[in-house]
Amino acid sequence: MTSKIWCRLFAALGLLIAAGCAGVNSSEVWPPPRTTVSVPTPTAPRPNSPATAATDAPCIQTSHGCVALNPDVTEETVRQTICIAGYAKSVRPSSSYTNAVKAKLLRDAGLDASRMLDFELDHIVPLALGGHPRKLANLALQPWDGEHGAERKDALEIRMHSLVCREEVSLNEAQVCIAEDWEACAAKYMTR
Repeated sequence: MTSKIWCRLFAALGLLIAAGCAGVNSSEVWPPPRTTVSVPTPTAPRPNSPATAATDAPCIQTSHGCVALNPDVTEETVRQTICIAGYAKSVRPSSSYTNAVKAKLLRDAGLDASRMLDFELDHIVPLALGGHPRKLANLALQPWDGEHGAERKDALEIRMHSLVCREEVSLNEAQVCIAEDWEACAAKYMTR
């Protein structure tokens, strides 16, 4: 065995002894936690998996769930899809659809329908970066104003779209950045 494996075995054994072995299942301590962070990539959902049932579309798995992507937009198709002027408008759902979804999300959040104008129905991954236009797994309420507001995120979306279409950032990198934490993404890319 390599020294790395021996170190992991001794570390796991130390954890078991420290816990007094009372109620400790070896599967809880082995394998040890990962120390590296991998970048999530868009994946097609597996048949009969929760991602399939929830989205029926490829998605990015984030720390807050699976964010649905448009299957027509890939690294290979950006020149024929999102980088064509007017693309996002061509796939944008009708206002009757978006208003109905916004009303549902307000109800689900326990907010009064009279607050509808305070929020945008946000595409978590924007249409201009290949976010799914209609799947609830890519839609969220976002306040219009304030430092966490839609106006600030919209500026980031324009910037990321430009970087992707100029091939300075990959589509996947842009999608993951915005889907995981758009404010951290703004801090990274709005100063470039």
